[in-house]
Amino acid sequence: MKKTFLIAIVFFTTITSCKSFNFQLKEPIVIDSLDCPENGTCDFELIPNKSIEFKSDEFGNLYPVISDGDTTLFKYTFQKKPLKDTQDSNYTEIIYAELPAKISELSLANETLQNIKLYFGRLCYCKGATGYYPIKNGTFTITKASKDCVTFKVDFKITEVPQIISTIQQTVSLK
Repeated sequence: MKKTFLIAIVFFTTITSCKSFNFQLKEPIVIDSLDCPENGTCDFELIPNKSIEFKSDEFGNLYPVISDGDTTLFKYTFQKKPLKDTQDSNYTEIIYAELPAKISELSLANETLQNIKLYFGRLCYCKGATGYYPIKNGTFTITKASKDCVTFKVDFKITEVPQIISTIQQTVSLK
């Protein structure tokens, strides 16, 4: 009898501890990311009720259009500190993804990264080497880090333009 009871407790504990998570944001989350190159600042954002679409201008360059929607926007921004007394030294990299409204565990790689519209943007006075590009080489994962925390991890490589940010790892508290 005790053995059966013990097996039932172990089984129940295993099932409940392996339960996947599912959360929906009501308010935006904005975090100053500590894992950032020392010559700049990084911001991690999750913005509920927004969607993103990438359109082309008359030259074929992509640009984002953000609008109200039923998805959650993932945005990571790196801003390099401008050089003092130097015009046009601003440099920004932005990574966007469109996540479902109810965020749960996720693991995508390479071609499937476009299921979440994962894009890299390089904005600078860099003639011929600026713009937005779909990320087709890399991984994007969302995992449960603890009871109230979720970890987002992105590893990617862009071949079209140089990049500074290639890895993002951010743990977010859902409290």
